[in-house]
Amino acid sequence: MSGKATAGLVLAAGLAAAGEAASAGRSVAVTVDDLPAPRAGVVANDPAALREVTGRLLAAFREQEVPAVGFVNEGKLFLDGEGPAAAEARTALLEMWVDAGLELGNHTYSHRSLNTTPLEEFQADVVRGEPVTRRLLAASGRELRYFRHPFLQVGLELGKRRAFESFLAGRGYTVAPVTIDNDEYMYAFVYADALRRGDAAAAARVGADYLRYMEEVFAFVEGVSRQLLGREIPQVLLIHANTLNADHFGALARAVKARGYRFVRLEEALADGAYRRPDDYVGRWGVSWLHHWELTERGERSPSPDPPEWLTLAYEALSR
Repeated sequence: MSGKATAGLVLAAGLAAAGEAASAGRSVAVTVDDLPAPRAGVVANDPAALREVTGRLLAAFREQEVPAVGFVNEGKLFLDGEGPAAAEARTALLEMWVDAGLELGNHTYSHRSLNTTPLEEFQADVVRGEPVTRRLLAASGRELRYFRHPFLQVGLELGKRRAFESFLAGRGYTVAPVTIDNDEYMYAFVYADALRRGDAAAAARVGADYLRYMEEVFAFVEGVSRQLLGREIPQVLLIHANTLNADHFGALARAVKARGYRFVRLEEALADGAYRRPDDYVGRWGVSWLHHWELTERGERSPSPDPPEWLTLAYEALSR
């Protein structure tokens, strides 16, 4: 059977189970990477522009009652050519998250890959990414407790992966897995470019297809979860702190709720026993933990939905 046919069967299974799962209750934790913002995903990267984007994103979380966790790259606070005032203004963006009652996690200082970085250097980058985030959380009586792998890459050798996990545990971290991985970053890059060019029609097209695509991703994940585990588990969604979500997360959240989900804290999702399943995945690709479990148990993974060709081509043109 072809990959596309398999994906179609998984999607159909997810859709057929939607009514039953919704009545039983679905849940999802929202995690947001690359704080304070990924440069390619925002219209402008100056502190004033980022403050406006952050404010709109946090307003959507507040309106939809989403207890999100934001994962910080502290290197994004200190840019070449900017002085202390700009660094303070960028740090204030993280304070907005804490003041909103949301949690912050560590995404390393410089967003390097564990696959290609020597272990000692990567661990040093984790430690370098802690001071500001720890200070901001401590001011509100909280501790830094979650780590998210950049690119979702967990290493090319199992020994290296396990050594790094031991290092994280020793520093009090819990790894933040992802079950709803997606290509939202591609949409965000194309969306921000359209807005910079003043092409409202193109931006509207990208935003509308983003919502359609995410519905497809949710249906796919629901189907894989039921096939692999016999049930739908509390999911963990990965998105980014970008202009696309500042503009469209409210609509996405409403669509997710319409599928029968409630938004939960990450710790509640991770309390499910599925997150303690055997997981020996290592490899080039950063993939979801559902795929980790598929590969560990079956040696193959279900093919995830892709964005349409027009979006992929636009993204690739911008990436060159």
